[in-house]
Amino acid sequence: MGFFTKKKQTLSFPFDDQQNTACIVCCHILEGHPILYVSHDEDDGMWQFLCGSNHNIEDASIVSLFEVYNIDYSICLLKDMPRGYYAIRENVESDWIVKK
Repeated sequence: MGFFTKKKQTLSFPFDDQQNTACIVCCHILEGHPILYVSHDEDDGMWQFLCGSNHNIEDASIVSLFEVYNIDYSICLLKDMPRGYYAIRENVESDWIVKK
């Protein structure tokens, strides 16, 4: 390791769900937009991570929960959010607000 090389910190995966749990994300999240809306579906337990804009079905992608976690570590604050709840925030500096 060189003098100026910095090793990337690895954080442990905080969710009870498996790392390969399928999640819905909008294309904007994959393009670098912030996650501003998260839902944990009551019927099937699926997680959805969205940017807060309106979307069409074509805007959705399926990725692993681990991949979403690596995009935005702040979602770990929602790891205990029960099914049937959702969380919103205004921007990445804002606190998550969890609602049913």
